[in-house]
Amino acid sequence: MADRATLEDLVRLQGERVRALKQQKASAEQIEEEVAKLLKLKAQLGPDEGKQKFVLKTPKGTRDYSPRQMAVREKVFDVIISCFKRHGAEVIDTPVFELKDFDIAGQFDPMIPDAECLKIMCEILSSLQIGDFLVKVNDRRILDGTFAVCGVPDSKFRTICSSVDKLDKVSWEEVKSEMVGEKGLAPEVADRIGDYVQQHGGVSLVEQLLQDPKLSQNKQALEGLGDLKLLFEYLTLFGIADKISFDLSLARGLDYYTGVIFEAVLLQPPAQAGEEPLGVGSVAAGGRYDGLVGMFDPKGRKVPCVGLSIGVERIFSIVEQRLEALKEKVRTTETQVLVASAQKKLLEERLKLISELWDAGIKAELLYKKNPKLLNQLQYCEEAGIPLVAIIGEQELKDGVIKLRSVASREEVDVRREDLVEEIRRKTSQPLCIC
Repeated sequence: MADRATLEDLVRLQGERVRALKQQKASAEQIEEEVAKLLKLKAQLGPDEGKQKFVLKTPKGTRDYSPRQMAVREKVFDVIISCFKRHGAEVIDTPVFELKDFDIAGQFDPMIPDAECLKIMCEILSSLQIGDFLVKVNDRRILDGTFAVCGVPDSKFRTICSSVDKLDKVSWEEVKSEMVGEKGLAPEVADRIGDYVQQHGGVSLVEQLLQDPKLSQNKQALEGLGDLKLLFEYLTLFGIADKISFDLSLARGLDYYTGVIFEAVLLQPPAQAGEEPLGVGSVAAGGRYDGLVGMFDPKGRKVPCVGLSIGVERIFSIVEQRLEALKEKVRTTETQVLVASAQKKLLEERLKLISELWDAGIKAELLYKKNPKLLNQLQYCEEAGIPLVAIIGEQELKDGVIKLRSVASREEVDVRREDLVEEIRRKTSQPLCIC
């Protein structure tokens, strides 16, 4: 039977596993099974009257991540960061608070960075392979212009916006009922709003609204529609226009957005043939906020800005659920090669070789036993997903070679020791993926 300290460690680890499963909203059967294991361990531990009880808890608003979860997080971040860097992004880190003078200058055509921001969003979501998605776009000026021509009082713009923004979750009838019954909007005004905000489409809808007798007479709406038409031209050049939908019901962040607004949603496959896919949740969003940064400019200048936010926590959950459903293994280390021995009394040779690999920048491991069995070393590679094994044996030492084994194919090849690093790099050069 294990000693008390070991049992206490097992109880703590099992408790963390139960909490992690609850946070992940795992199945009730899986949670019950792990709770039963926890209770069994606690029963073995028995009472300890002389020991003070305490409960280990993570701080409120935080959570622990297992090695498997951290592997998923890191790879998701790798995809996001590499995409931004491909577009020339620079990295910054901002403290909680800082006293600093700064000066900002420079102007640009606003629709170019707006289009590139949408391109980055599409690249990230495509690379993450989390399912089909659609990016909804609208413009703050189009919304304000629409409300104005429909007869919404200025004082009700923001509260009516909050109702319209619910159209992706509830029916128009419910939205109208809220605007009229709870917010005091005239029914005929609500009907006019409904004629606009239930429309969605591509550049053809933009062109149609540019000819609208009412909207075309409103300066704000006309500016927004003109910029949106130009945006679609750039999106077509970037090859992503088919992923973008002009949606007049999109009304997010209107306290600070000044122009284009956008939001990416994952699509659920249609229940029946001929139906449209349904949006099942936002995973990214952003927009233009020309007035926000200028508030901190000492000269009060208007600073053009566009921003993009990725819903990483939601994406982590989606990736984890997908991997769980597919029963796919997730590598929790990035080890490229395990240094192994074929006979006993070769610990010193393993240590010499792994030191050479580490010095060359190769990610390598070895088992922490003096004389591990070769079969155990190979099984460890299969369980941990390590792709290569560098095997040292008495004959290999005499010949000045290392036997390099591919774990997946079980093929082995003798490699001259001086060529080993280059051969490992060649065999482990893999494209970035989630699993």
